[in-house]
Amino acid sequence: MLYEFRIDGEIVEVTLSKNDDVWTLSGNNASILPDGRIRLISKDNNVFFAHSAKVGDTWWVHIGGHTFCIDHIEPGAAEDDEGSGLTAPMPGKVLQVLVEVGQDVKAGQALMILEAMKMEHRIVASEEGSVSAVYFSEGDQVQQGVALLELD
Repeated sequence: MLYEFRIDGEIVEVTLSKNDDVWTLSGNNASILPDGRIRLISKDNNVFFAHSAKVGDTWWVHIGGHTFCIDHIEPGAAEDDEGSGLTAPMPGKVLQVLVEVGQDVKAGQALMILEAMKMEHRIVASEEGSVSAVYFSEGDQVQQGVALLELD
């Protein structure tokens, strides 16, 4: 079956199939194993394992020091104008604020680093813009879903 997901702000189409207890995503490049780990096979046949956590309707996938935010897009769902990915994915502590108000940023640029679930989570710009607000400082505790920064 074909599904749409938003991965770090980008819409991606994924085919999903099941063989026994193994789910396969888009061919054989990623499988969800019975123990919950995700097995990824690169183009050069290297195998990697990822860990994931579901918070609300969002999956957070951690692999190789990177964190990806994945949301399932329901068929027929309208695109909303809010949320450029600048909210806290889960409760945690602000480790670093990497930008300041007025600073121009590029899509994919790290803006803030949070510590949650004993892991570091990078908050990145989903698009090019200028930082118009920074709501928290290093050391602050934040709750899931709260706005951390704002871009114009």
